[in-house]
Amino acid sequence: MKWKGCLIAQQIAQFVRRYPVVAYLATRLWRLGRPRYTAGVVGIVFNAAGDVLLVEHVLHPKYPWGLPGGWVDRGDGLEEAVIRELREELELTVWVEQVVLVEMIRRFGAHIDLAFLCSTDGEVGKLSSELLGYRWTPQQDLPELTPFHARAIQQAIQLRS
Repeated sequence: MKWKGCLIAQQIAQFVRRYPVVAYLATRLWRLGRPRYTAGVVGIVFNAAGDVLLVEHVLHPKYPWGLPGGWVDRGDGLEEAVIRELREELELTVWVEQVVLVEMIRRFGAHIDLAFLCSTDGEVGKLSSELLGYRWTPQQDLPELTPFHARAIQQAIQLRS
């Protein structure tokens, strides 16, 4: 389902996909003011049919579709951060079941990514300006994802079976 309310977000996404170096440079500049280690969290949410929730990100030029999530803010707990991110990005209330995958990534300095298996009994609401759309995707029809997201989803599928 596409979010039709923000033409600007679509234009930014097109620009970033055309010039991915802009997203790279913006991230590098942003990192200058961050702590030595940063952390990101994503939530893996399945519906009753076993489809996984994916979102289309505005600022991800190479892999626009992926798991919902974001950065851990100063003072956030890790579970708190993923719950907050899904609420901010999708107006979706979730609870964390368990950690699925943790990886250290050195692309942007010292960064830790964490994937959490989450559950919900709610519905997706209004999307944030960081997203263009969302969809419930059958496990066999996943688009090309970041390697971390792909590994996290596979790990979650194994844990659920």
